[in-house]
Amino acid sequence: MNIKKVESLDNFLGTVLIPVFETYKKSIIPIEFNGVSVSSKVFYGSKDSIFISDSKERTYIFIGLGKDIDYKSLKTTFRRIAAKQKELFGLKTCVVIPEQFSNSQIEAVFSGLYLGTYNLGHFKKTELHPFLAKDFVLEYFSQNEVEESAKRGFKIANAQLETFHLVDLPPNKVTPEYLANWAKNSGEKYGFEVTAFDRKKATQTGLHAFLAVGKGSAAEPQFIVMEYKPENAKKHIGLVGKGITFDTGGLNIKTAGMVQMKCDMAGGAAVLGAMQLIADLKLPYQVTAIVPACENSVDAHSFLPSDVIQSYAGHSIEIIDTDAEGRLILADGLAYLIKNYKPEIVVDLATLTGSAVGTFGYECAALFTNNDALSQRLQQAGTEIGELLWQLPLWDCYKSDIESEIADVKNYSGKPVAGAISAAKFLEFFTDSHPSWAHLDIAGVAFGDDEFAKTKHATAYGVHLITNFIQHI
Repeated sequence: MNIKKVESLDNFLGTVLIPVFETYKKSIIPIEFNGVSVSSKVFYGSKDSIFISDSKERTYIFIGLGKDIDYKSLKTTFRRIAAKQKELFGLKTCVVIPEQFSNSQIEAVFSGLYLGTYNLGHFKKTELHPFLAKDFVLEYFSQNEVEESAKRGFKIANAQLETFHLVDLPPNKVTPEYLANWAKNSGEKYGFEVTAFDRKKATQTGLHAFLAVGKGSAAEPQFIVMEYKPENAKKHIGLVGKGITFDTGGLNIKTAGMVQMKCDMAGGAAVLGAMQLIADLKLPYQVTAIVPACENSVDAHSFLPSDVIQSYAGHSIEIIDTDAEGRLILADGLAYLIKNYKPEIVVDLATLTGSAVGTFGYECAALFTNNDALSQRLQQAGTEIGELLWQLPLWDCYKSDIESEIADVKNYSGKPVAGAISAAKFLEFFTDSHPSWAHLDIAGVAFGDDEFAKTKHATAYGVHLITNFIQHI
């Protein structure tokens, strides 16, 4: 999407978007803009309200922001306008930027408008959103310079839109090989290196836990490694994202909710989207990211409950539940990243446990780390943009949940309590006591219900959070 500044709206013909902060319901002073006057009896800028004034030449959409508005709400407001009022848009659309808007608010406006073009009907015949027309240019009217913030907003939305597609497309489309090819294409376009290990290469490398999970699937597993290496990088950050492209549960087959298990690669998709955004923004930080991608399916070769498997780190693992598979591929991803690349900070993202959903519902992700400074920075980065995190403990008293009599560790406690914590303790076992590691369990926030579709769909949680965190380390 391209943008252009207009110096005056006197001769503008098209749709004009006017954000309005709340005044007062009984105010005798109407809201006025460019000769259009709106009485407070019908509109006074309350949050989530709109007022449309139409003439032959112009359509004015007044958008209520309330008395104050946070980043996420502002972004959602403009996404809603773009998505639900698209019949009012044509090739001429202009957004008015209030003088008091900060750079982050400007970013949220343009990001939201671009996100509003998303349509979940990937395999339906639908009309293209007007904003996506080849010759469309979004114009803006502002007393201040907004272009840099607007372009940043577009880049954020673009990465999130790509993540939407990865998570929402069906599993017969988004296979491990599809993710590997997507990463390679993105790397070529945005400037980062990509290597993908197939089953043969992963076997030679010793990624035994990763390979065990994919044994029951005809889909070739792909261990995807991405490296973004700008000159004079300030720090080196490592990312790992769970890439289970579909999760049947394995031989411990799921008895409910399997239809939504295409989303079990949302952590991997967030890492892929974040790598695109980090490179697109040209952040001065070295980032190495790994997405172990495979399908947890069922056939004669599937790994079994009570199997003992090996891992890249050299630790043996007793399999208690084949549906606790995400932690197995993350274990190899974390161990491989830390041993071979030695990043200063490591963050993994995964739709890992229903326990995290039981604790926080669908509003917040679970954060695990023993590094208080890292915890604070991650939470602050998330709060700024509305991707919330809250820390849960990694106390040693939970070690007993993963102790095995036959192997070094077991992959599931077998208990109906503290599931997210015991999963995090399992991952911690494979981090080689890294001093700055964090695990984000995003099971409740990566895929869900909202006003933009009738069925559950992707949120792209983590893409902006990780990028914002890295930018402000």
